[in-house]
Amino acid sequence: MATLTINGEQYELDVPDNMPLLWVIRDVVGLKGTKFGCGIAQCGACTVHMNGTAIRSCVTPVSTVSGEITTIEAMAEDAVGSKVQQAWLDVGVAQCGYCQGGQIMNATALLKRTPKPETQEIIDAMAGNLCRCGTYNRILAAIERASDAEVKS
Repeated sequence: MATLTINGEQYELDVPDNMPLLWVIRDVVGLKGTKFGCGIAQCGACTVHMNGTAIRSCVTPVSTVSGEITTIEAMAEDAVGSKVQQAWLDVGVAQCGYCQGGQIMNATALLKRTPKPETQEIIDAMAGNLCRCGTYNRILAAIERASDAEVKS
């Protein structure tokens, strides 16, 4: 039995202790925005926040979860997350869109820790989130826009 708080709502879940948080979020709770990508914490599609820190839910056993879990579904209500989402739209980041939930979650965590990151700080922080469509320049521009930093060419 696990008790989780996800997006401000408490859940009592009868799941195995070793079940990855990703599958709890998607298959048990029914929130489909967090995606399965690689299953080994290398692509970032499954990124969620635990107590404000970006984590890979595909390799996080539910037994290790403590505190608040936030998923992409809650970003519209989050001051920084909604800024990031608007910047994503303004810049036209998404192509296929599969990785974008994880990208937005990681970018939001970055901007909460470092509200005005330098370009290299953004590149370093986002290095673990892969985009098969190659929209990295637009991702960078959107994060800079969301941080109110000048977009550098």
